[in-house]
Amino acid sequence: MSYGNSSLVSGSRTNRRPLEFGRTHVVKPKGRHQATIVWLHGLGDNGSSCSQLLESLPLPNIKWICPTAPTRPVAGFGGFPCTAWFDVGEISVDGPDDVEGLEVTAAYIANLLSSEPADIKLGVGGFSMGAATALYSASCCILGKFGNGNRYPVNLSAVVGLSGWLPCSRSLKSKVEGSQDAARRAASMPLLLCHGRGDDVVLYKHGEKSAEVLKTSGFRNLTFKTYNGLGHYTVPEEMDDVKRWFTGRLGLDGSRS
Repeated sequence: MSYGNSSLVSGSRTNRRPLEFGRTHVVKPKGRHQATIVWLHGLGDNGSSCSQLLESLPLPNIKWICPTAPTRPVAGFGGFPCTAWFDVGEISVDGPDDVEGLEVTAAYIANLLSSEPADIKLGVGGFSMGAATALYSASCCILGKFGNGNRYPVNLSAVVGLSGWLPCSRSLKSKVEGSQDAARRAASMPLLLCHGRGDDVVLYKHGEKSAEVLKTSGFRNLTFKTYNGLGHYTVPEEMDDVKRWFTGRLGLDGSRS
């Protein structure tokens, strides 16, 4: 999770070459292991900073997996390389998407979760570009497959996006409406989106429109929380909301729901 001094956005492609993901940091549960969440950092950040913040959250029943994105040229930085889950140019919910980059990362995330015990609930969350990647993973999960047709191998029980946006938003509704199974899964998948009204990197309107597209695409179990004055970073109030949401939606120890 980033405290947000990076500029990021959605879409241009660059010539591909094999990319290596960085170091993955794991925060082990301090109590009974009930859920495993992959948490994705923002542009230019790394898994270490996420793990340090998540370790401080009072969520003892969650195992956190915090990978580090590959270092790649980023169009929005004039081709300058930095850690990024996919290539980004100018941010817009309706802008071009680096589908190839999103696919590679979504498959990598699913692989991280696929070796967890069968009785453990699984989820994905992230900040900024990490949030965008988490929402793309949610789309793959409810469709049951990646864009290349390969089966999506895990079932996500919770998806959280902070200060992010929804990639590939233009095609989502038609894809969900084309499959009864996808519509059923979309209706039941718990999503939490949080966005600050003062965000000057991923503008609030992109977060708001992302929530609207998800709702009209059949994601009925979606919570969209807004924070007046919040910029492109996290605050304790927001993280308290995340804690309560995870506890309730995943039925963690201490939850009344």
